[in-house]
Amino acid sequence: MHTRESVLGEADLALIHALQIAPRASWTQLSAVLSVSPDTLARRWETLSAGGYAWSSLLTARRGTEGTLYAWVELECVAGDTEATAIELAEDPYTLGVHQVTGDADLMLLVNCPDLYALDGYLAGRVRLLPGVLRARTQVVTQLHNRPYRSRIEQLTPVQAQHLHEVTGGDRRGRIPARAYPPVTELDERIVAELAGDARRSAAELARQCGTSESTVRRRLEALGAAGVLHHHCLPAPRFSGRPVWALVTALVPPLDVAESVASLARLRQTRVVTSVTGPHNLALAMWLRTVEELHDVTAGLVRAAPALRITGTAVSLRTHKIGAQVIGADGRRTHHVRPVTGARTGGAPITSGP
Repeated sequence: MHTRESVLGEADLALIHALQIAPRASWTQLSAVLSVSPDTLARRWETLSAGGYAWSSLLTARRGTEGTLYAWVELECVAGDTEATAIELAEDPYTLGVHQVTGDADLMLLVNCPDLYALDGYLAGRVRLLPGVLRARTQVVTQLHNRPYRSRIEQLTPVQAQHLHEVTGGDRRGRIPARAYPPVTELDERIVAELAGDARRSAAELARQCGTSESTVRRRLEALGAAGVLHHHCLPAPRFSGRPVWALVTALVPPLDVAESVASLARLRQTRVVTSVTGPHNLALAMWLRTVEELHDVTAGLVRAAPALRITGTAVSLRTHKIGAQVIGADGRRTHHVRPVTGARTGGAPITSGP
C-alpha cells in the first residue's frame, strides 16, 4: 500500500540535500555546486518553503555544558478526541514530534525539556490535564545516539558534496571539545528562537530582531555551530518526500551489546533517531519509510545489522502533526512553526499553561 501523494523533483531534493550539508550557504555558493543560477535557487527555495513543502530550522541541542532532556510520551485518548488533542499539543513549544499512531497508544510525542523538573511540570501541569487524555506513559531518553532531523537525502553525488564542503569552508562541528562548550546566552536563545522557523534568515535581519550587530550574530552562530550546540534540520514535508510513513520501533538489547548494536543501527539509512530509553525496552528508533509494507523488511534488517537486538514493538503514524518546531497540516504541508522554549531550567516550577 503506497501512501505518498507525490514526490518532489530531483532538483528540489538536490537543493534540500545541499541545505542539509550547508544550512546557511549563500545562493552563490550553492550555485557553484548545483549548476543553477543563484536567483533560480532562491526563487525555488521560496516556493518550497512558502508552500510548506520543505523547511530549514535550527533548534538548541545544549544549554551550556549539558544537553537538553528528551522523552517519548505515549498517550491514550478519549474516543473521538485524539485528533483534537494532537492538534493542541502540536502548538506546545515542548513537543518536537506529535504522531497519531497504531497500536496500544493513540498519540506518540517526542518531548524536549531542559531537565526532569521541567518534564514533570509539563506532563503534570499540561498534558495530563487535557480533557482528551486518559493515560500517559513516559520513557526518558537516557542517550541520544545520533542527531535528530539530520537526515541525508543523498541526492548529491559524493563529488558535489565534497565541493560544497570546500566552497563553504567545511563542517566545523565537533572541533571544540566538550569541556569548551560555550555558555548559551540569552542573546543566543533569542537568535535560535528566530531561526527555528527559518534557519536561512540573514544576519542583518537577526541583528534587527535581537537588538545587536550583524558581526555579533555571525560570531555567536559560528561558535555555537562549531561546538555542536545547535540541531539543524532541513527536511522535505514527508508526504511529498518519497518517504511518507513514520514508524517507531522499540527493542531490547543486552546492556553489554548496546554500544555495538547502536553503532550498526545508526548507519542504516532508514533510522533517523536512535535513542536509549528507560522502561520495558531500552531502545527506541524512529524512521521514515517509503511504504507501510517496508516496515517488515526494515525490522528484519535491524536484526541482521544488530543480532543481539530483539524487537519488542512497532507503531506506524496514521498522521503526523508536528516535526521539530514545524506544525504539519492535514494535507501534509507545513503550516507554521512554534517558537521553542528558551531560557534557563525551571527549577521544578510547574507548567500550567499551554502555548
